[in-house]
Amino acid sequence: MTEVKELKVEDIKKSAEEKGCPVQKALYYITEFLSGPMCGRCFPCAMGSYEARIRLQKIVDGYGTEADLSALKRITEQMAEGSLCKKGKDTAKFILEWMSTNVYDEHINGRCPSRECKAFIEYRIIPEKCIMCGLCKDACKYGAILGEKKEPYKSGYLPFEIRQKRCVKCGDCMAVCPTEAIIIVEPRVKEPVGV
Repeated sequence: MTEVKELKVEDIKKSAEEKGCPVQKALYYITEFLSGPMCGRCFPCAMGSYEARIRLQKIVDGYGTEADLSALKRITEQMAEGSLCKKGKDTAKFILEWMSTNVYDEHINGRCPSRECKAFIEYRIIPEKCIMCGLCKDACKYGAILGEKKEPYKSGYLPFEIRQKRCVKCGDCMAVCPTEAIIIVEPRVKEPVGV
């Protein structure tokens, strides 16, 4: 019989801190907290953690709203106040730590400042820098890159481009491009709701 190692809040926090985006940090933290150290004995922590995870996931996926943000703030404040153990209070404080900055608001408005949330970035090929070598197309396991390799004595090539609906934003294409023709851009920031 194998022994299951118990996750500790300190270990989860350490792993979460490795992420660049504060919203990603919070989502990772709450997800790991739910799968391990949360005991589920007190209502504010048990229900609050599950609801906070849902709200954070929506924000990371690009579907978050102002209502999600205010609900997340209310949930974490109630967790910090009403949780019976230190683990629940620490979890709430970890999420609240970044809510006073504008990082969560920027996510609601369609921008991840650290460019870590995949819903808010796109990989694009700069045609002027592309030498049409095809290394990016060979590296893409998802068939997200269209285009033709340049061959001597031929003309009328289909330039390389990334199909955004197929792109999983893994960065494999970027790693093999010899001319750094592939860049990460932010698609147009969505307009605030109600303007």
